[in-house]
Amino acid sequence: MDDYPKWFDDVEPIRLYDGLSEVLGTFKDGIIEIKYLPIVQMAGHSCPTVAGAYLMTLRALKVLYPDTLPVRGDIMVSFKEASSEGVAGVIASVISNITGATDITGFKGLGGKYSRIGLMNFNSDIDASARFERVDTGKMVDVYYNHGSIPGDPRMQELMPKVVDDLATDEEKKLFGELWQERVRKILIENCDNDQVCKVVEL
Repeated sequence: MDDYPKWFDDVEPIRLYDGLSEVLGTFKDGIIEIKYLPIVQMAGHSCPTVAGAYLMTLRALKVLYPDTLPVRGDIMVSFKEASSEGVAGVIASVISNITGATDITGFKGLGGKYSRIGLMNFNSDIDASARFERVDTGKMVDVYYNHGSIPGDPRMQELMPKVVDDLATDEEKKLFGELWQERVRKILIENCDNDQVCKVVEL
């Protein structure tokens, strides 16, 4: 597992507590550390959308849980779009894997506890990229993500049609991939705290 951009390992991980994980003996004390690489493996690729979903979750949970670990399965997430609209489904899938939140497809619970369903909503009356809410306290944050504030290398515009139409040389394909991931790296590493890229607003 060495054939991936090494900067993936430098992305700040997300640590959470998962009571179900503790009960079932999955992780010691129920502590889970989620890194960017497994999220990429789940999604099958690394792009500004996948990176944005990860970054929005990281930033939102820091504000929602300033003094304690976020509780997986106790976080509600809402989107203004339908799940089939644009990239909402991709973003929702990433956030679901981190927070455990699902709409109707998740774990239904164990002994009346640890249910994951009903924690993800679409077509919500919000104007943010996503809204995160603590179920226990009701504290909410809106998160606004704008990957357009980090433009890609101009060479990508020329290379993309060639890559998509399978007309690019091996060297051009390699360069395109490197330039693509460099933009993602700038989002997650250089601009992880940049409010122009990802802004969290407490409600």
